[in-house]
Formats: sequence, structure tokens, C-alpha cells
Amino acid sequence: MNKSTLALAVAVGVLAQQAGAAGFIEDSKASITARNFYINSDNRDGTANPSKQEEWGQGFIFNFASGYTQGTVGFGVDAIGLYGVKLDSGKGTHYNANSAGKGGLVFPSDSDGRAVDDFSSLGLTAKVKVSKTELRLGTLLPKLPVVTSNDGRLLPQTFEGGQITSNDIENLTLVGGKLEHAKGRNSTNNDSLTIAGSNGATTTKTSNKRSNEFYFAGGDYKITKDLTAQYYYGNLEDFYKQHFLGLTHNWALPVGAIKSDLRYFNSSSDGKNGNQEGRLAGYRSSGYQNNGGEVDNRTWSAKFTYSLQGHAVSAGYQRVNGTSDFPFLNQGDGASAYLITDSQIGKFQRAGERTWLAQYAYDFAAIGVPGLTTSVIYLKGDNVATSAGDKGEWERDFNLGYVVPEGTFKGVGLAWKNASLRSDVARNQDENRLIVSYTLPIL
Repeated sequence: MNKSTLALAVAVGVLAQQAGAAGFIEDSKASITARNFYINSDNRDGTANPSKQEEWGQGFIFNFASGYTQGTVGFGVDAIGLYGVKLDSGKGTHYNANSAGKGGLVFPSDSDGRAVDDFSSLGLTAKVKVSKTELRLGTLLPKLPVVTSNDGRLLPQTFEGGQITSNDIENLTLVGGKLEHAKGRNSTNNDSLTIAGSNGATTTKTSNKRSNEFYFAGGDYKITKDLTAQYYYGNLEDFYKQHFLGLTHNWALPVGAIKSDLRYFNSSSDGKNGNQEGRLAGYRSSGYQNNGGEVDNRTWSAKFTYSLQGHAVSAGYQRVNGTSDFPFLNQGDGASAYLITDSQIGKFQRAGERTWLAQYAYDFAAIGVPGLTTSVIYLKGDNVATSAGDKGEWERDFNLGYVVPEGTFKGVGLAWKNASLRSDVARNQDENRLIVSYTLPIL
């Protein structure tokens, strides 16, 4: 048992002794989310496997959040239980050329490269609260500009570490912490952290280098009710340091409203990634002509959304400057980056890339059909630096969703997500996802 797991077990034991304290039980909440998830990914070109991946499963997500014990210092505990069952996935469609420690789109792989029949994990989080400041230790699902948990498959990605959040100062939220491991969406293992360029499935001297230390800190300051400024810092030891600045503004017009979203990242090397010896050993970033894998990136973007009744029209632009790709925590098994271009298939985060996007969304509640929504987005990237010159790519995503608003099936969600990617720097791909979900409160 590692030190963090042992400490958490002791904390949970202490909390169990206080479970009868007022507030701990009375304020507890629990739910089970059932998620039926089908994905079909068709690689349209190239001779290398896989040419097609197709998997279907049933997932269950159990969430428990206790209240706090009474007193100046309140104690509590949260839990998340994850269980996935294979409904359909053959070896030819699960496809995993290197089954050791690497799964398919949805399921982990067994020893011969086939999808496992089922997989499960349990995450516990001890929490302590003083006034409006909370410390959490254990399993985390962060949603921050420098680290974001991914929930794009059957079960969500989780992290292991500690985080403190304070709202004691009016209009200011402060956050800080450290992450040590991540558990992939198709895995039951807590693995150390890494980035693209060093997240290969093999274990050689020049690949698959990892770190157990990702530090993060920052805050959101509400300047006015409509204007929020952000600053965050992230540091994955021996890989990269990253500064983030963000500004969001909502402007109510006589007719409709405009939301502005401005983002800027500045990323540079750290530790072993900052010297040639470390990069040759495998502490590398992806990118072209980036000094053998050194992190060197400045990414900025602007997105503006005009909304009127049920309509929302967006336009955005993102520029990736520097010699490396945009760095973010990426185990190679599905991850999210806080970019306006983080889409269903691609991320448009490559060195030199310039991306325009246009999006339209509509909420049918405006015409008397509550629960029905749709959106379509088109992204066009160019100027990607490669050995064969500048290259480009485009992606089109279409989403259609419906949540039953009332009646016997109230809360049941149905979604279809369809995407097409055409790229000079990646395989062309078409993808469909069908999702049926329902959350049942049990406390």
C-alpha cells in the first residue's frame, strides 16, 4: 500500500468513528449514473491497423458525498465507484497491437489483446473544511485550465492527489494542489503522469518517461458580475511549466447577448526536459524542430458567442506559437486540454497551427420542445510545421441530444455525436457515438 493510500485509509477510519455526528449523515448525497455507450471509429486511410474500432458497453458510476461533521473544522468523505461491462467488442474492433498496459477505445485489454469482459475501480476522497476553505485528499476530478478530467467515454478519467480550494475572500476563488497519478477512461490502474511525446505504450530507455509530481495553483477573480479574470500555473516535474491567463465577459445587448472568452498559455521546459541528456532519455514533448523534444509553446485564443433566444452562434481563432506542440497531461489513453479547439476527434494543438472555428447551437425549448438541443462546429487548421512543409486539417462535429423533461422517464438522456476529421498530419477519421444515460438519486 503506498503512502497516500495508507493516509487516506487512516483518514476514512477516523471519519467512520464520527459518522454519527450531525451534518455528516444528514447532508450526505448519493447517486448512481447508468451510461450505455457505443462508439464506432473508422480510420479512412492508411494500411496500418486499426482500420476500424467499434465497442459497446454499459457503465455504472456511483457517487457518494458526505456532509461535514460539526465544529470549526468539519470532516467528510466522498467516494466514486466505477464499473464497466462489455456488451460487444471483438479483437478485430477493440484492436490493440501492444496489449501490455494499453486498452482500446472503451475497455482495457487482456493478455492476448482482447477487450476484458468487465472492469471496475473505487476512489475515496477525504475532505476537511474550515469556513469556506476545503482540503481534498485522494481521488479527484479537476476542472481547471491547467488540468481537466476527461469524461468522453464509458467511464471518466480520475486523478489521485490533493487539492485545496478557498472562497473566503469575496469574489475570489483560490485553488492549489498536487497530483501524482491518473487513471485512464479505459483502465483500472493509477499511473504516473506524462505528456505527448513521452507517453508511448512501450517501455524503452527513450520512451514512456513519467513523473509523480504535478503542482498547480491559481484563481478566478470576479471583477464584476459579468467579468471574470483567471490566472493558473501548472508544473509537471521534468517536463514543463505552464502559465495561463484567461478573461471571460458576458455583455447583455438590447437584443441578445455576447460572451467573450480569451485565453493565453505560456509553456516552457522543466528539469530533464530542459537539457539534451534528459530529452535523449525520453523526457520529450511532441512537435517539429523543437530542439529534440523541448517544450517551447505559447498558445492564445479568442472566442465570441452571440446568443438570442434558443440560438447561439460562435466564432473563434487559436494560434499555437513555438516549436513544440501544446503540452498538457496526456497518458496516451484519452485526455482533455483546455483549448477552444478540443473537439470530438482532434485538438488542433500542433506547433505552428492556426485554427478558425465556427459553431451554431440551438435549444429547442425556445419553440416549446424542452430537453432537445443540437450543435454543429467546423474547425479549419493550417500552418502545421512538419518535415514536408506546412500542413493543414479540418474537423466537423455534429451533436444531437435529448433529456426527457417529465413523466415516467424523466431525466433519461439520449445523445448522438458524429464527427469527421480530414488531416495532412493524422489519419482521416469518421466517428459516431451513441449514449443513453440516467442518474438515479439514492440519498
